[in-house]
Amino acid sequence: MQFSNDVSRRQFLTQTGLTVGALAAGAAWTKDAAPLQISLAQWTINRELRSGKIDNLDFAKVAAEHGIHAVEYVNQFFMDKAKDVKYLGEMKKRAADQGIKSLLIMCDREGNIGDPDSAKRKQTVDNHRKWLDAAKFLGCHSIRVNAGSSGTWDEQVKLAADGLSRLTAIGAKLGLNVIVENHGGLSSNADWLVEVIKKVDHKRCGTLPDFGNFRIKPGESYDSYRGMQKLLPFAKGVSVKDRVWDDKGKQFALDYDRMLKLVHASGFRGYCGIEFGGYANLTASRKKLQTAISKL
Repeated sequence: MQFSNDVSRRQFLTQTGLTVGALAAGAAWTKDAAPLQISLAQWTINRELRSGKIDNLDFAKVAAEHGIHAVEYVNQFFMDKAKDVKYLGEMKKRAADQGIKSLLIMCDREGNIGDPDSAKRKQTVDNHRKWLDAAKFLGCHSIRVNAGSSGTWDEQVKLAADGLSRLTAIGAKLGLNVIVENHGGLSSNADWLVEVIKKVDHKRCGTLPDFGNFRIKPGESYDSYRGMQKLLPFAKGVSVKDRVWDDKGKQFALDYDRMLKLVHASGFRGYCGIEFGGYANLTASRKKLQTAISKL
């Protein structure tokens, strides 16, 4: 791997200043960790980032200004900076200056982890290596990947599990988790995703259940509350949306109290990432989520 300022991969990783043990201790998603807390998923402000109104380097500041003290990055907003130690160092410094904890990087546009073409599947795994290194550098506990594939149900289980197993083995060596979000297609069918995670069968491979991403395809969806119950036992993070699905392809407003009670009852103890409402509604979104959490 060639880094932008010619430092070695080993040098890059040592700059994290974190041991594997310390990273695991700070992950805050184990059952005996702190009660539910709130984080900010970067996608919430994607419009402002894309328009240039907000710079990626100011993401931590935005979170802090709205009373949120942990963040979840999206690789799309610093796509060409994964190997840029200087840039990542500035991200890390700004997060530290604001008292912000960096939790994970959501990774998109790097290929299908369950691609039927073995060469493309291997390339997808390789494409994610740099994001594992970047996550380690920033002090994150995980990267989020998409379990994209094609074929029959069983074929996609096998292919996705193969790609995830390879990537998880790499992440495990860095003390990092590889987590899968229900993010369209069969990954939004909780039964399918659970089958994939069980087939990988590695403590470092888990889920990032998203309240609102249970739409499998037009007209077909998986009940969000039932889906969350299925995925939460493997969760190392939670994504919060304010719209949920039934099992008939219809969408409804989130019942905050019902869903947060479900999350808490599962034994999950960690961060619930705001991923709805947009920049203008950040404070209101935080307060709604905080109110539901306070009732637990």
